[in-house]
This record gives sequence, structure tokens and C-alpha cells, in this order.
Amino acid sequence: MSIEPLDPSIAAFMQGNIHACPLRGHSTSFQLVDEFGAGKPYAGLTYEIIDYEDTVYTGKLDATGYGKLENHYCGPVVLKLYNAYRGSEKTYTFLQGRPHYPLPITELQVRAEKTRFFNKSGVRTQANPAKDLAANAAYYQVEVSELVKHVAHLPPLAQRSDPPNMVVHALMRSAPKTRSFAQVDENLPDKGTSAIFSQEDRGMVELGFSPPPPKLTGIALLPNKHHVLEVRPMRALRPMLSTSNEFCALNLYQLSLMATLSYTDFGQEPNTQPVKTDSVSFPVQPSSGNWFGHALPQFDELWKVDALQTKKYYPLYEEVAYSKRLEVVPFDPSLYPEVNDPALGDEQENPAKLHFFDDRQQVQRTDTQAFICHHDELILISVRGTSEIWPDGLRDGDAYQVPFEEGEGKVHRGFYGGALAAYPFIVTYLDKFYSGQKLLITGHSLGGAVALILSEMLRRDKRFDPDIVLYTYGAPRAGDTTFIDSAKALVHHRIVNQNDPVPSVPATWMNTFANPKPMYIANGAVLVITPAAGFALLVWGMTNFFGDDYGHHGALRHFMPVVFGKEHQSSILWQPGCSIINDHGCAEALRNINGLPKRGSFLKQLFAAGDHSMVGSYIPGCWASLRRWQEAHQLKRSLVTPREFEWVSGALENIRKQLRAVEREIQAHPSAYVRYQERNHKVTVLNNEIDKIKMTHDRLVALRGQRVTEADVYGSYADQPEWVQENLLRWNAHPENFIKEQLAMIPPAAEDHDAAIAAMTGGHAVGAPFQLDIDSIV
Repeated sequence: MSIEPLDPSIAAFMQGNIHACPLRGHSTSFQLVDEFGAGKPYAGLTYEIIDYEDTVYTGKLDATGYGKLENHYCGPVVLKLYNAYRGSEKTYTFLQGRPHYPLPITELQVRAEKTRFFNKSGVRTQANPAKDLAANAAYYQVEVSELVKHVAHLPPLAQRSDPPNMVVHALMRSAPKTRSFAQVDENLPDKGTSAIFSQEDRGMVELGFSPPPPKLTGIALLPNKHHVLEVRPMRALRPMLSTSNEFCALNLYQLSLMATLSYTDFGQEPNTQPVKTDSVSFPVQPSSGNWFGHALPQFDELWKVDALQTKKYYPLYEEVAYSKRLEVVPFDPSLYPEVNDPALGDEQENPAKLHFFDDRQQVQRTDTQAFICHHDELILISVRGTSEIWPDGLRDGDAYQVPFEEGEGKVHRGFYGGALAAYPFIVTYLDKFYSGQKLLITGHSLGGAVALILSEMLRRDKRFDPDIVLYTYGAPRAGDTTFIDSAKALVHHRIVNQNDPVPSVPATWMNTFANPKPMYIANGAVLVITPAAGFALLVWGMTNFFGDDYGHHGALRHFMPVVFGKEHQSSILWQPGCSIINDHGCAEALRNINGLPKRGSFLKQLFAAGDHSMVGSYIPGCWASLRRWQEAHQLKRSLVTPREFEWVSGALENIRKQLRAVEREIQAHPSAYVRYQERNHKVTVLNNEIDKIKMTHDRLVALRGQRVTEADVYGSYADQPEWVQENLLRWNAHPENFIKEQLAMIPPAAEDHDAAIAAMTGGHAVGAPFQLDIDSIV
């Protein structure tokens, strides 16, 4: 390995041959450039240079980002760019002056945020034109955090091939005072300004005989040499999230990932209260802290939202200026002593405490978890669903109704307890960072029910008067009809997977702690009356056909598989209005139990069910729907093909016939009913459900004629089609997002009309009668 000879003056210094009087007459030049080799983005910046004798010089970069220091003292110099931003752009002035965690934004940061990456992936360039033009210059890849004073709000250093020469820092006379206290591990990726601090010095600090040295700032430059400093753009990734109230396939998919991410911990290190170090990190993957506090700020495209996840589902990311990322607040006890000082004990604020709610270790615990973060347009809140069968199952099953104190009606006591626990945490965050953004709230399972009640509590809080959009996945019912009616103004998009049993509970047959009498027994006799009616009767007897007090809130969208034999299976996302389809999952779970539901085994079955799983079911379904809607928009097609329409229409007609058969059986066996009114009530319920079947068919007809718009797919991004296409290039670069998958693709047309009918009817001849049980479609 060859080593370049040192400058003679530096060699003399290292050998101890220093002049009695310091020499001047040296000069050092440098140029700040972007990744395309241009220095214009940094033109006019004020810089500060300190030489070996601690003499401070200031100057301004010229129109090409070039600066030069003449006649400085012998030895290397250190370059810094500390000047605060003095412009008038609202984004930066707001962040600098906000009452909580004001950010020390520099002019250098603002300039770096306006540059772009040479590689769309954010990987550092290996061939900057400026490097080739300055063959004899020292070439360093640097970051804003290495040139400014306060760095807690800045991204972690990214991988690079040309880091600053750290040996030069050791040549500065003040090196022992200015070296970083961070340990150096040569086996780890380059850490830029990581320390050269001796073990002896470190031992003295750890024993308390010496204070920690101040962190090193600035880039050391060699004397009598030109330097090219390639400044990494300050850009970040954030998930594309529509701020429109209307449903869109983009949010359907993106928020399914965010809802699943809530099952992870925050992942902060150190994970203590209070934090006694001067900084924190987020090394744990996957975790919400790592997503928003580490990886996305340094442009890493993440996909894992569950520790056991193996199949990659990438979000659609947009590249934004770093200050517009989904923020995790900085932690710096020296900059924010009033809130970050460890001496505050339990009152100390740190990112985990502000962004992550987890009361599992509290005495009065509710086993509720949630995370929250924000940017200038929205605040994202995600509530965790059922994770631990015993405590969460008890909360799920505590279905006794209690008054909703913040509004009208009654709500599920278990879910309300979770919302009440999380509410102060959310309000504390809003007090600090809410400035009129849209609140985008999501949750899965129990988390969806808690999110619904929490959203209604926030909607009614006049301190904020927030604009809220809620997306829930597989959420059970949370309130009575009075609560549902009073919360109609809350925008809620409720997603249910084909046979997911959880959205249909609590139902009338469920035991509750307050009312242990099983309602199932009162209706069980109906099962023996009409065994031939099959599954339709089971659904009628077991679910909410008797008008139980719990109701569904929000606009339902239901994943429905459509199977064309072995050769193809498609899936449509639509809005059926009949309980036969909406509540099928619950009845399906009961059928599998083969007897009266027992709380332990029933809960275990509900929450382990494949159709209720986010990673195994909801996320794939949401991804497939997004792909399906993208394809329908691109090809100007309906979301339902003629082949699918005929299949589902036939199935709905068969359901209607089964329900009519049930009605005839009831009329034919009046002795099975103690009271005449009971029989009439059941007939009325059946007729209402038959009417809903017709309404469902009408919706299918409307869906067949609907054409998908840009807004249907991308929501508020519809007015930025070029921006959408730019971000789709990044998404489609991942093979996982571009594969053909049956559920996602529009099914191929049958070879002829007769073949289509045969496929729908299981091979029957055209015009021949056939029986299609509803088990086959839901």
C-alpha cells in the first residue's frame, strides 16, 4: 500500500520540529459542489475557518461555490458553515421558530435540501465530474452534519467511498479537546467525524477525572492544497399518503402497512426513562423509530413491517426535502435542556416518549400501543391491534356498553378503555406539533376499534377542531347505533377481508362480563328446523340479523374472491350491503367450532385466523387492489369484468333463493315458535335481508359501469400526475411490485360465451338449473 508524502510543514510538525515563531504564508482552497459537480447551489454561503493558531477567518463562497484562505498559519485548517438560515421560506422559518423543539436550521441545510441525488436510489456517486476536473485536489464526500454545530435533527451519515481525512484532524493542536467521544470501530462503515480518542483519555472520562471532550465539528483541510467537498443532498423518503377525504387505493395499501407497523416497538436505544446519554439511535428493524428516525431520513427504501415477514411489500415513496419528512423529534440535552435533561427523571421528554405510547408496564395498564409522527401536511396515528391473546383478548371480549362521555350513545367498554388511555398521549403531541394538518388515523383489529373511538374523541375536541380521515382493517364493532349515528361526520373507510370473523363481533350470541347469559342458546333451536337451508340459516341465526345494539360505523369495502376453477382466481374490492356477505366471516368461524362458542378457543381462533392477519391477508389484498385499480385506470376498464359480473350476479341470485327457502320453512313450522310475534319478526328480518341482496346487486351493476379515475387510485395526488409517475418509477423498480399475480390482475376473458357460463356454473350446460351455495363466494 502506497502512502502519499505529507506536506513538509506537516511532517516537521509531526516530528516535533516546530518553529519558535509560527509561520504564515500558507493558503488553502476548497469548493462545495453537489453530486452533479456544480457549485452554484452553495454560492454566497458564509464560511468560517480556524487555523492551527486558533485564528478565525470568515469569507463567502463565490458563484461556483469556491473559497480560498490566503496567508494562514502553518498547518491544517478546519472549515465550518454555522450561519443560521435568514431567508423567508415559510417551511424553514416555521421550524426555526416553533414553540416546541425549534430547529437550528442553517443556510447550508436549506441549500442542500434543494439539491438532488445523482442516483435515484440515493447511493453516493462514484464519479462526480468535479472530482475528475480537479485531479490533484483532495476529494471528500461530506454531509451537512459535519460542517455545522447542532446535529441531533440531521440524518445519520450514509455510506460513502471518499470520507474526509480524519488524520488531518489529529494534526490540529487542539485535537485532544475537539475530538469526538464516540468510539471507533474499523469494521463498521465509515462514520465521518467519528473519534480518534485514546483509550487512556476515554478511561479518564469514564472514571470521572476528566469531562467528556466536545464533539468534533467542521472538516479539516490540508494546507497548500485544493479540496473538493461533495455535499450529500438533504433529501428523504416518506410514504405517499393522500390527504383527501375520499377513499383511494393508494391509502388503502399504504395505511395497511402503517397499521401493521404499529405492532412493532419503537426501537429506541437506549430504551430507558430517563435517557442519560447525549443522543439516541434507532437500530432495531423493523420498528417505527427505525422507519421514521433512521432509515427513511437517509433514503433507505424499507419494506419490512413485521419481524416474521418474508414477502416484500414496498410502500410507494416520494422524495422530499429533508424538512418535509415524517419527523421524529431531535434529542439533545444541551440544546433542549428544559425538556431533554436527564435530571428531569420521569418528566424528561425523548423521542420514544413523544412518538410511542405503550402502557404494558403501567400499573393501570390497558395493553394499548400506538405511534404518531407528522410532516407539514398531515399527522399519522397508528393504533396497534390484538397482539397478546390473554390481555388483549380480555379487552376484546369486554363488550359491556358504557356511555361515551365525549359525545352520544354507548361504546364497547374494553375498546373505550384503550382510547381513554391513548388520548392524553395524542393530545400532548397535538399540543406541540399540530398546526392545522390533516389527521390520518389507522388501526387493525382491536386497534381499528380503538382508533374509531379515539378519532371521534379528537373530532369533538374543540381545542383542535381537526380534519380526520380514518382507515381501519378488520375492526370489530365499537359502539351502539346512537354512537354510530352521532359519529356520521367522521370520515371512516372500513376494510373487511372475505372471511375475517372479527368485524362481525361483538354479536348478540357473545358472552360479556356484564351479561353472562349466552344469546346463542335462545336462537339455537332454529338450526334443527331447516337443515336443508344450510349456511344462509346459520348466518341468520348467529349474526346481527336480530338488530343487536352494536352497529358498524363507516363506509365498508369488502375483499371478495372470485374463483374461475383452477385456472384463475381474481378479487374485487366493493361495497356489498347485505349481512350475508359482510358478516360471513363470523359465522364461518362458528361453523368450524362445531358447537357453542367458548371464549378461550373462540378468541384464539379469531385472532389467529388467516383471513384476519395483516401480513398474510390484508396487506396482500390491499396491494392486489392497488395493482388492479392501477391497471383498470391505465387501460380505461371497469373494476369488474363481464365475466366477474355474471359470476357474482348468479351467486347473489342463489343466496336470495336460499333466504326465500328459509322464509317458507318458518311459515311451514309455526309450532317451533312460542310467540306469533317472534315468527313475524324473523320473517321481517329475512325480507329485509332479501331487500339488501337486491341493493347489493344494484351496487354491482354500478361498479360494472364505473371507470376508475386518477383520484380513485391516488387521491390528492391526482392533480400531480407527473409527480405520481416519477415515484412509480421507483416503486416499479422493485420486481416484487411488478409481478403478475392472479388476485391483482383483471381475469382473462373466457374463450366464448358458453365457456364463460360453464366456468361460472361448474361445467353445467347453458340453461340447465344449478345450485351455487354461498359458501363458494364468501
